[in-house]
Amino acid sequence: MELNKIAILEYQQNRPPYLMIDFADEVIPGKSAKGYKDLRENEWFFKVHWPKDPNMPGMLQIESLVQMCALSLLTMPGNKGKLVYLISADKIKLKKKITPNQRLIIETKVNSYNRGIAKCQGKGEVNKKTVCSAEFTVVLPHIINYYNKK
Repeated sequence: MELNKIAILEYQQNRPPYLMIDFADEVIPGKSAKGYKDLRENEWFFKVHWPKDPNMPGMLQIESLVQMCALSLLTMPGNKGKLVYLISADKIKLKKKITPNQRLIIETKVNSYNRGIAKCQGKGEVNKKTVCSAEFTVVLPHIINYYNKK
């Protein structure tokens, strides 16, 4: 499945300027998602981080991985438009600065998924070089709540 920005907005609740993905080239529900974020000079964070040396903040890099991976969960039946919360991130690596006019290529994978809890991993590349990576856990509250009511 391929999702442009309009379709991404149908599946997930993040909105500009906090939407950190532009396009999903390949989404396999429950398994993986790949896509990109084009970093334009007028991105809000470049104006404040750092004005004389603009670069994408590390936590926003990780957020882009999480948002991309969330698509693989939100495209599963019954999850469209639901919330996905990041609850932990490990093995975070921020290797190179991401600056204006670059394309961040994002690849993510769901390693395990059970009862609304997903353990995931992702990496970001610019010019075929890894710039960031992380392992993270996300939850889908509507599924967690279903099991808590039992």
